[in-house]
Amino acid sequence: MKAFKDIIKQNMLPISMLAGALAYLTYHYMPEPVHLAGPALEHIVAIVQPLLIFAMLFLTFCRIEPHELRPHKWHWWLLLIQGGAFTLLGLAIVLVSRCFQGELSEYKVLMESAMLCLICPTATAAAVVTRKLGGDIPGITTYTILINILTAILVPAIVPLIQPMGDMTFWDAFCKILAKVFPLLIMPCLAAWLVRYLFPALHRAILSKPDLAFNIWAVSLSLAIAVTVKAIVHSTMSVYLMLLIALVSLVCCALQFALGHKVGSLYGHIPGHQDERITAGQALGQKNTVFAIWMGYTFMTPETSIVGGIYSIWHNLYNTWQLRRQEKA
Repeated sequence: MKAFKDIIKQNMLPISMLAGALAYLTYHYMPEPVHLAGPALEHIVAIVQPLLIFAMLFLTFCRIEPHELRPHKWHWWLLLIQGGAFTLLGLAIVLVSRCFQGELSEYKVLMESAMLCLICPTATAAAVVTRKLGGDIPGITTYTILINILTAILVPAIVPLIQPMGDMTFWDAFCKILAKVFPLLIMPCLAAWLVRYLFPALHRAILSKPDLAFNIWAVSLSLAIAVTVKAIVHSTMSVYLMLLIALVSLVCCALQFALGHKVGSLYGHIPGHQDERITAGQALGQKNTVFAIWMGYTFMTPETSIVGGIYSIWHNLYNTWQLRRQEKA
C-alpha cells in the first residue's frame, strides 16, 4: 500500500492531467441525455475553480511573513522581458497589418497567441511547485502581484492598437482585469495574515500540512485540463491552425522557462538555500492559463483563447519532469 501511495505521489501531475482529460472525454461521448447536466456542471466548475485558487494562495500566504513580500532585482528583469516582448509583438502586428491590409489573419492569430503566452501572469499555483523545488516562496508570490499589475496596465494600453475593444476604454479594461485577478490575490493574503495573528493554533495546524496546497493544486489541474480538452473538442478552427497555435505555445513556454532560469542564475542562491534560478524560472514560465483563456476571448481574436489551455499542458509536463528530477536528486 505504501509503495502504491508513493507511485501516486510521484506521478500526481500526469495523473491529474490524464484524469481531467478522460473525465471530459467520457462525458462528451456519453448518451445525449447525460449532456443535459452540462450547464450545471459548468456552473459548478466556475465556482469550484476560484475556491481552489483561493485555498492554494491562502495556504501559501500562511507560510509568508508580511515583511518578506519585497521586490528582488530579478523581478524587474522578468517584468521587462514580459512587458517588452508583449509590447514589441503588439507593435509588430500593427506594422504587418498596415503593410498587408489584413490579409495575414492566421499570422495575426498566431502573434496574438504569442502575446497572450508572454504577458499572462504567473500561475497562482507556481508557489506550490516552487516550494517543492526548493525555491523562494515570498519571491515568486511578490512577482505574481507585480506581473498582475503590469498586465492590467499593458493589456488595455496595447490591445486597442491591434484589436478594437468597442466602447471599452482604458480604465474600463484596467478595472475589468483588476476585478478578475485581485480578489484572488488580496483576499487570501488578508485571510492568511488574520489567521497568523488572531488564530495561532490554527496557523500552526496549517503549517503542519506541507502537502495540502499541492494536493489542492492536483484537483485544480484536473479541472483546468478538462476545460482545455473541452475547448479543443468544440473548437471550429482548422487542425492546421490549432497545431500552429500549439507550436507557438510550446516555443513560448520553453523560451520563458529558459530565460527565467538564466536571469535567476545571475543572482545565485539567496539565504536559506533557496534557489533564485528555480524561482525565476517558475515565475516566468508557469502561467495562470485560466486567465489567459479569459483574456483571449475578452480582448483578442476569439481563436487565441485556446492557447492558454494548450500552454497549461506544456508547463505542467515540464513541471512534472522537474519534480521527478528533484525527487531523484
